[in-house]
Amino acid sequence: MLPQSAVIVLWVVWYSTWIAAVVFSRRTTVQMKSDVAGFHRMIASVGVFLLFEPQFAAGFGGPHAALAGRLWPDNLDADWVLFALTAAGFAFCWWARLHLGRLWSGFVTLKEGHHIVDTGPYGLVRHPIYAGVMFAALATALMSANLVALAGAMLTAVGFSMTARIEEGFLRRELGAEAYDAYARRVGMLVPRLK
Repeated sequence: MLPQSAVIVLWVVWYSTWIAAVVFSRRTTVQMKSDVAGFHRMIASVGVFLLFEPQFAAGFGGPHAALAGRLWPDNLDADWVLFALTAAGFAFCWWARLHLGRLWSGFVTLKEGHHIVDTGPYGLVRHPIYAGVMFAALATALMSANLVALAGAMLTAVGFSMTARIEEGFLRRELGAEAYDAYARRVGMLVPRLK
């Protein structure tokens, strides 16, 4: 299997297992209604679609071919390294999800017994799941090596950054501004802080 095909399988496996694990989260006590169909989610979804769109549309030619063409030569070894980096991004997501346990939710919500988690991956960045997906998207786009996929990685990053900011405001209100601000001063939002 080529790395370009393997990375598609990796995204499908990650997403499928991610959705299947929803049953293990606690009951929601407060859900931010505007988050479910928010513009930020649409941006991230379009971004993920664009990561793979050139691979599926490569045979159509026309003006699209210029945007979907490779920007640098294909390198099998480099592509396998980028596949491994994509897997590392998803492993970081899963570490965060398992560490969060039953407090995890697919939307911006407050679960029963919710509190600030600042250990494990949450001691490195405040939103390790979003950071992991953004990292996986960048590695995937670099493997595709075309403008469409790179735009997809950028849109994925913009969408998840917006989601992180929305979640920050919600958690600050629901869990207490003083406690959340103290956490935010210690830990970077999406990129670890240099000590």
